[in-house]
Amino acid sequence: MFENPATISSNSPHLRKSGSKSVFIDPGSNGHLGGGVSDMGDLKGSSSPLHITTMVPSPIFLWRFKVVLFLFWALCCCKIGWDSVMRMSIDLRDLFLYEAFLYYNPLLLVTMMVWLWGVNLWVFSQGSVNYAKVFDLDHNHLTHREMWKCSMWMTIIVPTSMTAYLYLYSHGEVSLAASQPVLLYIAFALVLIFPFDIFYLSSRYFLLRTLWRIAFPLQPITFPDFFLADILTSMVKVFSDLERSVCRMVHRQVATIAWFEADAVCGSHQIAIPLVLVFPYICRLLQCLRQYKDTKEKSSLLNALKYSTAVPVIFLSALKYHVMPESWTSFYRPLWLFSSVINSLYSFYWDVTRDWDLSGFTKIFKFSRPSAISNLLYGRQWVYFWVIGSNLVLRCAWTYKLSAHLRHNYITVFTMTAMEMLRRFQWVFFRVENEWNKITKSHPMGEISLEEDKLLGSTTPHDV
Repeated sequence: MFENPATISSNSPHLRKSGSKSVFIDPGSNGHLGGGVSDMGDLKGSSSPLHITTMVPSPIFLWRFKVVLFLFWALCCCKIGWDSVMRMSIDLRDLFLYEAFLYYNPLLLVTMMVWLWGVNLWVFSQGSVNYAKVFDLDHNHLTHREMWKCSMWMTIIVPTSMTAYLYLYSHGEVSLAASQPVLLYIAFALVLIFPFDIFYLSSRYFLLRTLWRIAFPLQPITFPDFFLADILTSMVKVFSDLERSVCRMVHRQVATIAWFEADAVCGSHQIAIPLVLVFPYICRLLQCLRQYKDTKEKSSLLNALKYSTAVPVIFLSALKYHVMPESWTSFYRPLWLFSSVINSLYSFYWDVTRDWDLSGFTKIFKFSRPSAISNLLYGRQWVYFWVIGSNLVLRCAWTYKLSAHLRHNYITVFTMTAMEMLRRFQWVFFRVENEWNKITKSHPMGEISLEEDKLLGSTTPHDV
């Protein structure tokens, strides 16, 4: 007697969408919408999820936009900095740039090291080396993306502060200019020791604990302990400049050039400089002695001897400022050259035969996923010749950095320090690969794969 109501399929366009008003169809209206014209208009006017999605910029667009902003910022910094330097008199310009480099090149070099470490982690994540297992990290460890995020912010903050320093000083605002490096150093120190669960708390405290273990090697030495200590020996210039910068801040000598004299409290001839330069080597030497105490391996004593060869290079160089010129030329300078050759060759030999174990040319960069880098590096003999040759050259050039009497040209010293960090950057690949090979030989592969699932299974980013 009664007709069945009209049914609408699940894919009908007349179904009510989420967030819109209900739409009814009168069965007696031959399929036309009855009394619901305005409702249908509301339906058309409502914003659907599809429309919302199309309004969101694509990741490629956002990435390009960030690149454009970064380039614009870099050009502005270069322009403002160049104009500020050109405002100064010629006789003042060089000394002031030397001072500006003193404050900012340590943080610039640290930023460079963070970028390179991110590249190391990216290569390890692409290959077969389980770096989390090597360093005994938990699932909260920083990935290469998070390291690059940190380095990107450092790349923006440090040059911005340096540009403000140049601009304010050149425009007569000396007190404001002097506050720029002070505020920057305080900010970095506070971020490093910040006790709340932001800014990668677990990773920051892992770094601080490792630094403490390096400075006081009273406990059994782990791989992260001596690995980071080795990296710190390549950053001794950073520590010496940090000491001089902090000294000038404490004595309120920032944004002045009176410190350049030899008898200045924070001058380049102070005795604290060789002490700071030698400190990472002494820490590494004590680590080797502690390792010998625990393992009774004679190789630990030979490794300690290697680090001890850096001590005469540093202190013989510093003697130039405290002895007569004739004594330096006839006696101390030949000793310095001889000790430099011994240190460079010994360190080179240890890198190749012990740290890298390349006596048999073991394969390196074992990528598990095909990529341009894997095709370029995997099993290539030229990689080993390049690494060995460049390591020898840069090991010898590093003597330039350890020698205080050769540090007058700050551009050259900055370049040599950056080259040493690049040497250490490629050293990391072979050193971690060698350690991973030792782990795989001493543990069953099944056990390692289970550990890998636990350590690398969680890749969720940290909150910043």
